[in-house]
Formats: sequence, structure tokens, C-alpha cells
Amino acid sequence: MASQGAPKDSFHCVAIIFFLLGLGTLLPWNFFITAIPYFQSRLIVGNCSAAEENENGTVLGLEPASHCTDDFNFSNWLALLSQLPLLLFTLLNSLLYQCIPDKVRVLGSLFGILFLFSLTAALVRLEMPAQSFFSITMASVWFINSFCAVLQGSLFGQLGSFPQSFSTLFLSGQGMAGTFAAVAMLLSMASGVDAQTSALSYFIIPCFGTLISIICYFVLPHKDFARHYLEKRHQEVPDYELETKAGLLTPEEDAVIVSPEEDTTALPPSCLEEPLHVSNGKILAPEQVDIEYSPKVMNGSNGTGLAPPKASVVGVLQKIWQLALCIVLVFSVTLSVFPAMTASVASVSENKTWSKFFTPVCCFLLFNVMDWLGRSATSYFLWPEKSLPLLPVAVGLRLLLVPLLLLCNIPQRSYLPVLFHQDAWFVLFMVVFSLSNGYFVSLTMCLAPKQVKPHESELAGAIMTFFLALGLSCGAGLSFILRALL
Repeated sequence: MASQGAPKDSFHCVAIIFFLLGLGTLLPWNFFITAIPYFQSRLIVGNCSAAEENENGTVLGLEPASHCTDDFNFSNWLALLSQLPLLLFTLLNSLLYQCIPDKVRVLGSLFGILFLFSLTAALVRLEMPAQSFFSITMASVWFINSFCAVLQGSLFGQLGSFPQSFSTLFLSGQGMAGTFAAVAMLLSMASGVDAQTSALSYFIIPCFGTLISIICYFVLPHKDFARHYLEKRHQEVPDYELETKAGLLTPEEDAVIVSPEEDTTALPPSCLEEPLHVSNGKILAPEQVDIEYSPKVMNGSNGTGLAPPKASVVGVLQKIWQLALCIVLVFSVTLSVFPAMTASVASVSENKTWSKFFTPVCCFLLFNVMDWLGRSATSYFLWPEKSLPLLPVAVGLRLLLVPLLLLCNIPQRSYLPVLFHQDAWFVLFMVVFSLSNGYFVSLTMCLAPKQVKPHESELAGAIMTFFLALGLSCGAGLSFILRALL
């Protein structure tokens, strides 16, 4: 709800701006992973039939031939180099956000993302050796996700000054990024043009998306509604930037970047309306919302002249260790097979049209839609909130999905057999896999602030964010081991 005396958000312009900015923060991750078949087709090593090559000798199609091999393990490296920047900048937030102004961080990141997306689009038409293409692409992946990590944290810092509904809209935009990328891929493939033009049009779309985000950010301070809250932020909390200390040793100064994950990872409105509230980039418990901007609280006083007790990292971790373990386990399982393994599953259908659209539909579009439904489910129930020790057991059951997915029809394999040949098995496993991912990610982030005292909720959020980033990186690393076992 808007504060008293605040201007009206005419035509919901500011709300739309934050939705589009949220969408823009996760476009790079989602557009790169959805285009894995294209990248693999550029990195094919082996003998491919002449029918699959154009006059320049370049393999066409948005998916590599099944008998050709990708010796670069592109999808594994893509996942790892996309998630490591998140972990790194989670640890470096304090230094970065104190030294560089908001506007420089946001616009610098957006222009960096735009440049790297443009470079990726230009590479579609540029012929080069596979090794050079791989090196340039991996460098782009690292830097573009570094920009995204800075961008996301900076925008959450600004969102803290706005009413809660704007944080929800921002997170909703993030949640739509994956579906947007999958739909863009389907449209480019269905356009009827040659494969190279299709890939070019696909990568031009996020360029326009990022350009729209830049325009939105330039427009934002010119809206009376936005200016009211941004000026209020600078007046009341001039030194309170979004921070996440590397060691979490000074909890009263810590803050948290809320990230999915990207995949990806937007939280449902229910979590934001009740257990989680974002203020100046922090996750707050409901009890803190009304007192967040109290001058006495900002001066370290609770209104009685006594400073609130300091939160202990060890003490808070003892209360939420089960949730921290769960968030690591959830993302470790998810990133170990998605997208590195799931994007390699091939259809057994003889229908060429279905085989062409199988990966974009059954891997990426299905995952993003089911993941969103899983997150939305926490709007209606939070099981097992009353029996928290059951949560690690329930999350641990997702480990069973790893061998099931590995035993699906992945053509390039050396050791494990294919037990689930039919496409329906893969679709079934992906539905359970993505639904459970969305539900458990949302559930753990919703329950964390409920396990601690109000003055400890900020530190709890920072701890959960660190373990979230750790889980993403661990999962990406585990994908190399699973690839070797395959």
C-alpha cells in the first residue's frame, strides 16, 4: 500500500516498469540455456553427414545431430559459469555497493548485458573455429551473469523504498523470464526461415528486451510516484545500501539479494505478503515492516533507549540449518541435471516436427511453467510447516529423479543404458522435477523468517541467500560428474 501523501501511480506505469526490469534481470540466463542446442550445433566435433551441413560446412539446425558429439561439455560449463558469479557477488556485495552509486551499477550492468547479447547475435553470422567460438561464448556467459548479479542486487536495494506490491511485481517479472525465452525460441523455430536466420532473430529479441529495460530505468525517476519513494529513501536511509557481508559477521548491517535462479526463482506473492517483506534489499519479517523506518530503530534503539540484541550467525544457523540444507540440496539436484542433462534428451518419435520442438517444449517451456506453478502452490499451503524435520526427507526424495532422468534417451552415453525410451517418461519426470523445484525453493524461503526472532530475520535471509548461491554452484559442478558417469 502506498504511503500517505504519495502521488498516484498513473496508469500503473511504475508497476509495469518494475515488472519489465525484473524480466530483464534473468533474460541472459534463460536465453542462453534455452539456446543450448544452437550452441552445441556450433561446437560439434566428429563426422556429420553432408546432408546436415550447408555450403559453408557449418552444421545447420537448432539441435546437433545425434551421432555427433559435443566434446566441450557446453551445457555443463554454461551452468557453472552462470552460477559462480552469483556466489562471488553475494560475497562481494558490501564493497561493491558502497563504492559505486545505484545509477552507475544499474545502467552499467544493463549496457554491459546489451553489448554481450549483441556480440552473441553477431557471432551467429560469423564463422570461426569451434574452440574460438567456445572461448568467446564462455567469456560472455561469465561477464553477462556478473552484470546480472550486480543488476539484481542493485534493483532490490531500490525496491526496498517502494510499497510491497512492487517487489512482488519485480519477482513476477523474473518468474516470467524463462517462459519468455522458451516462447521466443519456439517462435523463431516456427518462423520458417533458415536455421541461421532463426538463431539470429532469437538473440535479437533479448537485445530489444534489454533496451526496453534501459529505457524503463531512464523513465523511472521522471515519474512522480517513483521520485517520491526514491527521494524518501535517500532522506531517511542515506547510508543503508543493499549489503551482504562475506562472513556475515555484522548481522545488523547484512542484507540479502533475493534470487531464484535464476532459474533461475521468483517467490510467489503469498511469501512476500506474509512471511517475507523486502525493504532496502532485505528480507524482513512482518513484525519489522511497521518499524523499519522508525528514526529510533535506525539509530539502534527500540524505543526504550535499549539497542536490540545482536543476532548471532551460529545462533541463527542453529534455527534454520534444516532450511539452509534444503535450499542447497534443492538447487544441487536441479542444476546437476538441468539444463546440462535434460537438454540432451532426444525424442524417439519419427515425426520430424515433434523432434524439432521436443527440447524447447518438453525441457525448457515445461520446466518454467511447472516451476512457476510449484512456487504458486505456496500461496495456498506450506507443508510441512508444522513438521519441519520432514522437509529434508521430502527434499531428499528428489534425488531419485536424477537417475531417472539420466536413464532417459540421452544419445551420447558410454556406461549407463537407456531404460526410459518413450517421450512420455521424460515428460512425466520433468513435471515432477520442476513442480517440486518451484515448491521447495519457495517453501524454504518462506519458512526461514518464521523460525527466528524479528531482529534475526535479516541475518536469516542473508544466510539463506548464501546457501542458495552455494547450492546453484554445487549443482553446476556436480553436472560434470554426472556427465562422466553417463
